[in-house]
Amino acid sequence: MTLARLRSCVLGMALLLTVLSPSQATDRTIRLALGADFLLTLDVPFERVLIDDADVLHVSAQTDRTVVLKGLNRGASNIVFLDRKSMAITNIRVVVSEART
Repeated sequence: MTLARLRSCVLGMALLLTVLSPSQATDRTIRLALGADFLLTLDVPFERVLIDDADVLHVSAQTDRTVVLKGLNRGASNIVFLDRKSMAITNIRVVVSEART
């Protein structure tokens, strides 16, 4: 991803997050071990997913309400789920760290 495209994505996400009201989005944090998968189910269907840092996290849609998150590298990434009208449904922060033994 080019630097200009990354900046554009970050700016777009920042703009989305500034217009969200509490009734439109639920903020939460998921902690994920490096290399681990996590099945995330939303209450409402989504159309698109925006990922802040694809080097940290891979998101794979399973249905219109579920995705599998996979921790690729240590770090943090925000994901925003959009409905078919491109309105934000939810914003989730995912923190990926080393697996604890």
